[in-house]
Amino acid sequence: MTAPVLPPLDVSTAADAGELTRVPIAMGERSYDIYIGADTWRNESVWHGLPQAQTALIVTNTVVGPLYTAQLKAAIDGVYARVVVLELPDGEATKDWVHLQRIFDVLLDEHADRKTVLFALGGGVIGDMTGFAAACYMRGVPFVQVPTTLLSQVDSSVGGKTAVNHPRGKNMIGAFYQPERVICDLRALQTLPAREMSAGLAEVIKYGPIADPAFLDWLEANMAGLRSGDTHLLGQAVKRSCEIKAWVVSQDERESGVRAILNFGHTFGHAIEAGLGFGTWLHGEAVGCGMVMAAHLSQRLGLIDMDAVVRLTRIIDSAGLPIKGPKLTDASGQSSEDIYLEHMRVDKKAQGGHIRFVLICDSGLAQVGAADDDVVRAVIEACCVA
Repeated sequence: MTAPVLPPLDVSTAADAGELTRVPIAMGERSYDIYIGADTWRNESVWHGLPQAQTALIVTNTVVGPLYTAQLKAAIDGVYARVVVLELPDGEATKDWVHLQRIFDVLLDEHADRKTVLFALGGGVIGDMTGFAAACYMRGVPFVQVPTTLLSQVDSSVGGKTAVNHPRGKNMIGAFYQPERVICDLRALQTLPAREMSAGLAEVIKYGPIADPAFLDWLEANMAGLRSGDTHLLGQAVKRSCEIKAWVVSQDERESGVRAILNFGHTFGHAIEAGLGFGTWLHGEAVGCGMVMAAHLSQRLGLIDMDAVVRLTRIIDSAGLPIKGPKLTDASGQSSEDIYLEHMRVDKKAQGGHIRFVLICDSGLAQVGAADDDVVRAVIEACCVA
């Protein structure tokens, strides 16, 4: 089968106030669409064709729920006879088995059946947990992603990765399970705090060095406008990010090959999150810093020159993201470098105890490879605060 071709970058049009953009995810019978636009939730067409059921469950959190539950409920009230709402606490620290069980409790209390549709209204934590609950309940019920953060619109809501965290590793308990649809409303991004906007930009930036150098150029030129919340620019960024992710995921749904490049910066980033305690740094903050560390590793392995590292670091810094990693400590008295390595060995890309990294190349693409522990230690030491 011929690999799909990534469409060229086109920023002459974008999902903004006057346009609804559709990005298809082509995966045979599991194919679905991503809808992107401003006021998307008020567009009746995006809700047409959803699975029919007696009951729908909206899963959200205590921050997003008061802002947007009423809008989503109004949009789907005519489709489902009963719409039930569950608000979970906010934050990465709640992405665990205990809070997952609360979703199952509500489904059982409401006598939900195999046709019940779950709606994930929120950021990456809510999307991952709701998707995993949908994958597990009665061995699979339909769900719809309604992402409200930049990070979830450009990354976590797309591609079917669902999971909860384990204290020893991020997203270690999960499943590949595709949504029925992803519905991105750019107006929801207007309520994002600046820190959350920056965290989302980390997942936007990663698409440049792994797949699209021209997109990285565009991001470098437009970072100030993106951080300020310009809806037109954000529409362009969300659209292009989803196009690149759709291109990758359509080739490799279950991350047996090329999809691993989407984890650029994540091996270092997940170690930061686990080492500090989930929720101390936002996921995007850890990924931003992780990309700096992965770029330094790529340079030490001879894949890029230092100018490329300096440039990418400057772009990440301009997005308001940390570019120096934290020193990690634990009760055992291990060095920070050894604690990083211990967490990275739990990474899902690791094979036979060997850590595998997403590395970037001068060609403007990415590859997965290994590095000696001594080289990785040197990178960690150079890239972390004293």
